[in-house]
Amino acid sequence: MKPKVIVYKKVDKNVLDFIQDTLDVTYFEKLDSQTYPVFLEELKDAQGILGSRLKVNQELLGQAPNLKIVCNTSVGYDNLDLPALAEHGVIATNTPDILNDTVADTIFGLILSTARRIPELDQWVKTGQWKSTLEEKWFGVDVHHKVLGIIGMGRVGTAIAKRAYCGFDMEILYHNRSRNEEVEQKYNATYCTLDNLLKQSDFVCLMTPLTPQTEKLLGKREFELMKETAIFINGSRGKTVDEQALLQALKTREILGAGLDVFVQEPIEKDHPLLTMNNVVTLPHIGSATYETRFKMDMMGAVNLVAGLQGEVPPNLIKVK
Repeated sequence: MKPKVIVYKKVDKNVLDFIQDTLDVTYFEKLDSQTYPVFLEELKDAQGILGSRLKVNQELLGQAPNLKIVCNTSVGYDNLDLPALAEHGVIATNTPDILNDTVADTIFGLILSTARRIPELDQWVKTGQWKSTLEEKWFGVDVHHKVLGIIGMGRVGTAIAKRAYCGFDMEILYHNRSRNEEVEQKYNATYCTLDNLLKQSDFVCLMTPLTPQTEKLLGKREFELMKETAIFINGSRGKTVDEQALLQALKTREILGAGLDVFVQEPIEKDHPLLTMNNVVTLPHIGSATYETRFKMDMMGAVNLVAGLQGEVPPNLIKVK
């Protein structure tokens, strides 16, 4: 009998077929109030699950006595309670590397859109307000030859640094848990303290994973350190920032603007003050959201799932502490 697994997100048919060759699949295109009770019932005898964003904690694991592997189709895994997984003897995987370039493209899109006020001016044109030569009050700021500070110089951070240095002649500052000699050599990046990065950067890009150490990493004090002409970009997780402190910094013009792909609550509330601000560009967490990249991520998750249930070490095993 094939081991039973649950796929709890919509995936391409080719991904589903790959899994079904060796495993017995129960498939949910999405989990909602109607499908979640059925999911919990199926979970009782499932040995593996594949998807993203589902909170896998003590409560869920208590309802999954046969579970052996949890496969995230994402690079982040802050939805997983790693100590609880270790306690229950369940292994976990993610999908790193594949999305590096796609996320870096998104981040640079936010940098350019915010600096040059592209969404704002797009609406200005479409609503018929462009009736004469553009006045200075609508001007944006240059990106090229500016200072980009990257907080979290991992694989995605490195891809952002490459675009900034090779394409826009930007000076790269970075802050990380450890030095990244590759990015220093290739892109002339300079390692510095968080405070110095905030003080010197024209663009501050936050790319750290969400951990207890990085929750609200940037707050009132940190925004006060930034230049009044600085633009803040968040492509990590919403909770890495004190959102109220960010709002205040934007309202009082302590910083010039922000480009955000992530929020504390997602989807963001429709009446959230950030959505009313002209100096903020907001995206619906689209970092890796291209068909090509999401297909590769789902297929990597499938490879991890099959390997783990065939007694092999999955290619992208997360170290469970």
